[in-house]
Amino acid sequence: MVVIGGGVLGSFYAYHALQRGLRVTLVERNSRPNDATVRNFGQVVPSGLDQNWQKHGRESLRIYKEIQAQTDISLQQNGSIYIASDDAECSLIEELHQINRETEYHSELLTAEQCRARYPNLRSDYCRGGLFFPGEVSVNPRRMIHHLHEHLRTQSNFEPRFETLIQQVNPVRSDLIELETSRGEKFSANKVIVCCGAEFQTLFPEHFCQSEMKLCKLQMLRLAPQKLSVLPGNILTGLSIRRYESFSQCPSWDAIKATESKDTFAHQWGLHILFKQELDGGIILGDSHEYTSADHPGGLDFDIRSDVNNAILMEAKRIMDLPSWDVEASWYGIYSQTSQSSGIHLETIFPNVHITTGIGGKGMTSSAGFTQHHLTEIYND
Repeated sequence: MVVIGGGVLGSFYAYHALQRGLRVTLVERNSRPNDATVRNFGQVVPSGLDQNWQKHGRESLRIYKEIQAQTDISLQQNGSIYIASDDAECSLIEELHQINRETEYHSELLTAEQCRARYPNLRSDYCRGGLFFPGEVSVNPRRMIHHLHEHLRTQSNFEPRFETLIQQVNPVRSDLIELETSRGEKFSANKVIVCCGAEFQTLFPEHFCQSEMKLCKLQMLRLAPQKLSVLPGNILTGLSIRRYESFSQCPSWDAIKATESKDTFAHQWGLHILFKQELDGGIILGDSHEYTSADHPGGLDFDIRSDVNNAILMEAKRIMDLPSWDVEASWYGIYSQTSQSSGIHLETIFPNVHITTGIGGKGMTSSAGFTQHHLTEIYND
């Protein structure tokens, strides 16, 4: 098998293919992944997914922990919490808690006092209660993928080909595919999986433009290290409750969404506020969402907007009292997201040439579980 794309989705395809005893070549055009896989929070939060994808997220938790037991991939298990700020958000977390009980996914409703005891920096005028998921984890996204690659390299039937750009994928016959690089090198495989995010447009531009996918640009900040502040785990807040798919299953969701204003800056830029503190004390904060269609990829520019960053900071200051709000860095990431109800773009271009992309913001949470499931389908187990 050849996997094109060394991000989290492609790397977990490689991981599970190796578990099956296959010979695997992982191809990455850069010396290391530097797109969506390393430009996110590193939150592994199945709690935010709908029931179909939550099963992949829950399996991903098991896989992450299994790998961490063998080698350090920066995994930390401090849980995830959703902080409600008003009556509507409290209703949603109570309803999701009941849904979790029915699906046997453990969560704990916390009072405002219990939330502030766990997160002393949480503002009392914001927090009305919380929903806590103790089994969820986080990773350092800029470290995890490189540690996973090192783990793959310990397998004798694994070949990494980094700094390699695939320009042609040509079927020789149904069970043999020839690949050609930008340097004119050729090699072959029995199966090819293409999961290089928005770069899908490079190999198969016509399919990409017709795919009904969207590209999403997100802005994030990193606050300078501050040892006096401790924010364990993944912290999600009221705007996250009003955005995440899992809450759309709640009985009061439609009524709550119907009363929301569509004219706010937060709605226009798709803001919701997440906090995640790294081991060095730095805090990742964000984020925003700006979209364009796959047939108009130039619709997203490369600017970091100061008004978006300022809005993120302003909302975050309503939620937390931190010793310092000094911004150490700001960046944007772009991921591809399907418009299909399946939640991912799957396409067989030729026999044994499979496209997997458009996983959206679910990549870090659910790639490990989804790729295991999809390989089972590909091989008709």
